[in-house]
Amino acid sequence: MNKNIRLLTLALLGLATTACEKQLEEYNPSGATAEAVFTTPEGIETAVNGTYTYNRTIYGKESGYALLEMGTDIWTSAASNGATSTNGVTPQPSLMTYQGLNADNVWVKNNLWQQCYAGINLCNQTMKYIGTANVTSARRPSAEAEVRFMRAWYYYLLVESFGPVPLQLEPTEGVVTTATRASVDDVYTQVLSDLEFSLVNLPVTLSAYPAPATASDYGRITRPAAEAFAAKVYLTRGQYQRAANYARKVTTGYTGQGIRLLTNYADLWNINNQRNTEVLWAVNYSTNLTFNAGSNLGHTFFLMEYNTLPGMTRDVANGFANVRYMPTRFLLNLYNEQNDSRYAASFKQAWLANNSATIPKWSQAEVGQNAALAPLLNQPKFAVGDTAVLTTKRSIPNFQQQYTTRFRFRTYDIDDIYNADGTPKDRFHYPSLRKFDDPTRASATETQSSRDVFILRVGDIALIGAEAQVRLGKADSAAYYVNLVRTRAALPGRTAAMQVTAAQMNLDFVLDERARELAGEQVRWLDLKRTGKLLERVRNYNPDAKNDIKDFHLLRPIPQSDIDAVTNKGEFMQNPGY
Repeated sequence: MNKNIRLLTLALLGLATTACEKQLEEYNPSGATAEAVFTTPEGIETAVNGTYTYNRTIYGKESGYALLEMGTDIWTSAASNGATSTNGVTPQPSLMTYQGLNADNVWVKNNLWQQCYAGINLCNQTMKYIGTANVTSARRPSAEAEVRFMRAWYYYLLVESFGPVPLQLEPTEGVVTTATRASVDDVYTQVLSDLEFSLVNLPVTLSAYPAPATASDYGRITRPAAEAFAAKVYLTRGQYQRAANYARKVTTGYTGQGIRLLTNYADLWNINNQRNTEVLWAVNYSTNLTFNAGSNLGHTFFLMEYNTLPGMTRDVANGFANVRYMPTRFLLNLYNEQNDSRYAASFKQAWLANNSATIPKWSQAEVGQNAALAPLLNQPKFAVGDTAVLTTKRSIPNFQQQYTTRFRFRTYDIDDIYNADGTPKDRFHYPSLRKFDDPTRASATETQSSRDVFILRVGDIALIGAEAQVRLGKADSAAYYVNLVRTRAALPGRTAAMQVTAAQMNLDFVLDERARELAGEQVRWLDLKRTGKLLERVRNYNPDAKNDIKDFHLLRPIPQSDIDAVTNKGEFMQNPGY
């Protein structure tokens, strides 16, 4: 493998420096050789746990949101998307608009390509030694199933992002100077082989894991999570009936084991309810932030700049705003807030005053000669605890003319935020995704969060089932799955209004529903890639990116440093267009 991958073999001695208290605990066997580490059951267990940790460089990180959620139809750049953040991260706005996206993009290289191959190499190393490390007969099948699941997962991210990629099934040891890209079909053959092994050998619940893996190891893969992944892989590969079968099993087949949709959509995002019946697999972050080696920062990226507005100052409850990502006008228009609870549960629209020193007072110009308003002169417009800022997806007619009589607080309506063609007018102020808020942070300036990141959940897989049924031409079945999530999402008394019919079922409707259900959850780029809708939807609904996305952007660029490192450059070629 090329030099970037060779360097990753050194990580085997550290395995993972991240610990999660009682969750998938890892240790660093300092000073030990790889052979010594992997010759004991404890060493194998450390390695198994270590294979999970590379997901923490992708999920809940700015690079991961940029790679897996941005550059789509539902998000665009907010005001600070080009500014270095307080923790020293330099954004890569080319992943938002595709302008200037090239083979030197550091997030493509460092946070996707290298991390996935690091995870794969550790999987391969573990597989090499697991048979000779005296792992118990009870534990070995599930341990190998976890490792093979993770190898399949990382190859899935790679093959969907880059197309043909090097297929490495043995650990990289020593100096390797050549690399060959395996076909997409060959990579998926291996993904499915690993995944099918996992489906047979993983337990249904954590409590069924044999020691030393225990039920306290939240975040460990179980069979329902593997089946959810299988539904996505088979759907991606066009094996729609298999995808539908797995989606049905995950969605309805494990209620006896406590796996089901939550009753209330908003409860998914309650930070005190993270381990709930809907989550199939999550990347778990420790409440001891020193263990996270780069914590979950998802709560910062989608927030608008509220702290400079009248009556407001930065605080824990309202979050640390990095002002990176804002919704497209298209995304906001997908929600019917009269019927659908997901809009209010997903987006923060109102900010309550928390700073009396900056609350504005009524001026003579605003009061004018209106006798009814005269008592307001020089009085505060609102008090601490009152609404200070409102952002809305609605259009407020004659807003400027009616400000003095209708609005005491700062208001940004849909026409203040966007032009009619969807181009943002105001990239500082907009309805802000609130799913990842963390009101448990220690202070207003603390950016790190211990919030877990959901990778697979039942609501997602129900809509995978709907997509599979659309592909099979079974519109009634597709509507059934869509109505599962829409019934849960309905506001009180609006269940009937939220139901859909078979006649409405097509691929675009399912994609719209996935946007309403899963906005921000690091699945959108893969959704559009899988359905063949990425180019069409970006061009139709993302005015910031529509002129720069090209046909070749269906794949990411192979890192140039890897191409430069190999000696067989005629065989290890760059993706077209880069």
